[in-house]
Amino acid sequence: MFGYRVPAPDQAMLISGGRRGLQGAPFRVVTGHGKFVLPIFRKVRFLTLAMSEAEVAETCVTRQGIELTVRAVIAFKIGNDRESIVNAGQRFLSDQGQMSVLTGRIFAGHLRSIVGSMTVEEIVTERQKLATEVLNTSKTEMAKIGLNVDAFQIQSIDDGQTGYIEAMSAPHQAAIQRQAQIAQAQATQAAAEAEQEATRNQAEYARQTAVVQAQYKAEVDRAQAESSQAGPLAQAHAQQEVLAAQTELAERAARLRQEELVAEVVKPAEAEAERIRVLALAEAERMKIQAEAAASHDRVALDRMLIDQLPQIVKEAAGGLAGANVNVLNGTDGLGEIAAGLVGQGLTILDSVRKNLGPAGAAGTEGTGKGHGTPSTVVEVR
Repeated sequence: MFGYRVPAPDQAMLISGGRRGLQGAPFRVVTGHGKFVLPIFRKVRFLTLAMSEAEVAETCVTRQGIELTVRAVIAFKIGNDRESIVNAGQRFLSDQGQMSVLTGRIFAGHLRSIVGSMTVEEIVTERQKLATEVLNTSKTEMAKIGLNVDAFQIQSIDDGQTGYIEAMSAPHQAAIQRQAQIAQAQATQAAAEAEQEATRNQAEYARQTAVVQAQYKAEVDRAQAESSQAGPLAQAHAQQEVLAAQTELAERAARLRQEELVAEVVKPAEAEAERIRVLALAEAERMKIQAEAAASHDRVALDRMLIDQLPQIVKEAAGGLAGANVNVLNGTDGLGEIAAGLVGQGLTILDSVRKNLGPAGAAGTEGTGKGHGTPSTVVEVR
């Protein structure tokens, strides 16, 4: 919009004309926002708030009278507060490049003053102390002109051709060289010792390696020997186990076959034998009973048969007397005695036969069958 002005982020807009600024400033300060400015009646200028730097290369004389060239750099900028902007605007608005020149001069003066109160040794060894003292003494003057110092760094210190700094550093350099030589000698000795140790370690490693290799070879040979023997041994063990298994299997088969034979042959045979024995006992008992019955029956039958044969026996006895020369002396009584004698002889024969034919005779009689032959009895009469 025509007449509306906005400063950059690193700028301060100074508006002059019309009312004065705060605290009697000849202009109004605007930062961070825009402002409507009437043309012709107001005038706008911009003051940079960006960081600036100034370099210093100043020849200073120390407390010992030795000249030193000190080079330093200063980083500064206009303060952000309204008072600093007003102070810097009144001094540098028309020529803002003068800020670096004036800052360098201010620091150069304070630098000469501080270096003049110190020795070369202090300046060289305590460079940060020198920078801090110069910065602290310059801040007050810088604030008066609206500038803030952010950093002050000493870049170099040079004594020119005097060689003082070099001479001052000679003892330190000699000490450092000695230390360096000692360190080098120690390093060389350490390297030699390390090399010797490495050589010993290598020899020990080689020895241990040889031992380990020998042990490993012995283990390998032993393992190979065991492996070569393991085949036949394993085969023998396997065959032994197979034979044992076969033997056990055969024994089991034999036991099974024996059980089968017992079940198929022995048990039936024992059962058959038992049956036959029982039958035999029963048959024997039957035959005994029959024999006893037969004996009892045959004795009765024998007695009956003998009684039946008695007349025949007497007849045969009498027939034996038929051709004999018998003389009867007492007549009828004598014939009666002869007849009685023949009958008595027949009874004697019958009793003898009965005694001889006991139970065995009954059994023998049974063996001959039911048919009985007529016993042959011979009576000899002399």
